[in-house]
Amino acid sequence: MATTLAIRPPRDKDAAALADLSNQLGYPVAADELRRRLSMVAADDQAAVLVATDAADRPIGWAHVELKRTLVAPLTAQIMGLVVDDAVRDRGVGKALLSAAEAWASTRGCRHMIVGTRVTRERAHRFYQREGYTLQKTSYFFEKSL
Repeated sequence: MATTLAIRPPRDKDAAALADLSNQLGYPVAADELRRRLSMVAADDQAAVLVATDAADRPIGWAHVELKRTLVAPLTAQIMGLVVDDAVRDRGVGKALLSAAEAWASTRGCRHMIVGTRVTRERAHRFYQREGYTLQKTSYFFEKSL
């Protein structure tokens, strides 16, 4: 897999494939809505979407990373989402996406990368731990509709 894998920025024509990957992650979204969200992220120089593709340039995974500025911590980057197609898991795609996201963050002055995962995503927890991430805290996220 490593010889046919490429990491590149997203293209407009990727929207349907990226939406399918988002659906696999458990976040259903239509291709048109994903395209709209992607254009907003692409317009922000504080964020990036990285797309992993196979030998035919088909998207097989994506990672979304953003800079996180806060008064209580140094400049950090946060993985907002990372997904690899079910059909190609355990072939180094996630590792390549994570490495590309870390490189993006490093070139922007970040010394740390953080990622949150649902407590039920034990496979994701093992992945991040294999890649050198350590559990720092457990949090609750609250939401209010506006």
